[in-house]
Amino acid sequence: MAHDVYLFGQILGTHSFLLQDGFLKPDEYSEISEHYFLPGGETGTAATVLASLGISVKMDGTRLGTEVAPMLRDFYKAKSVDLSSVELMPDDPGVMDYVVIAGLVRSPMGRFQHLFSSGERWWGIPKEADIIGCKAAAVDPFFGSETQLAAELCIRNNVPYVTIDCPHDSFLHRNAAVNVVSRELTSRCYPDMSAEDIMRLMQAGTDGLTIITQGGDDMLYARKGGNIRRMKPFRTDVRSTLGAGDTFKAGCVYGLLHGMDDDDLVRFAAACSAVAISRFPLPLHPPTLDEVTALLSAQKQT
Repeated sequence: MAHDVYLFGQILGTHSFLLQDGFLKPDEYSEISEHYFLPGGETGTAATVLASLGISVKMDGTRLGTEVAPMLRDFYKAKSVDLSSVELMPDDPGVMDYVVIAGLVRSPMGRFQHLFSSGERWWGIPKEADIIGCKAAAVDPFFGSETQLAAELCIRNNVPYVTIDCPHDSFLHRNAAVNVVSRELTSRCYPDMSAEDIMRLMQAGTDGLTIITQGGDDMLYARKGGNIRRMKPFRTDVRSTLGAGDTFKAGCVYGLLHGMDDDDLVRFAAACSAVAISRFPLPLHPPTLDEVTALLSAQKQT
């Protein structure tokens, strides 16, 4: 059965800890107000959000272990997310991360440097059968040749894809329908350039849409040969920023799937993200289409 959307990338089990009285301080006790073990990762979170928006998803990427797989299967069993292509690691608990959160501040922890330097493939290989018939995709830039294969299969089957944090000279950026670039990438790869100069570099490298997000500052977005446009993020009461970028990506996939123009796509993705950061934990309270539509309507009236 063909799904609306194909996703390839990080699928994790995330332990999230919401602190009661501000962020961690050295040598001081911190009270945990809430703790959850739920689906995470850029692809896992996007799948959760897209399912909440009424989209059917075929997901692949990080292999699942003995602790992560049961949680994910139970979480998605009544949702429109198909895990059947995700490989298993029968002798490993699976890939997990740990995130400490206090309002606008969060600190993720994990063992990804060790995993990436291990020389082992702890992710799956994209299958063309999963992509055929989909109308849009998201391909995250973490898994080397398998990442490029996923993009190539999308191109071969005329499935437009969204990606994240890809430099201007990368294969994924050049062929993407949308590349969402965060401050994390611009600070690391273009530390001495303004956002406008980075955008001009990005514009020249693709016919797709580039979006540069900057936390609470203005977003920039543009295409090759076009003017750079700006949009302010939606104002909202922030409970947790965990998953904000992944939700923005999911909103871009939704906009791509529904043929939105650039302005509407960016606004829709920004509204999804604004709803997401107003609650915790995100996987248990993902944005709904009614909530996103209501925020967009309210913003038009102000």
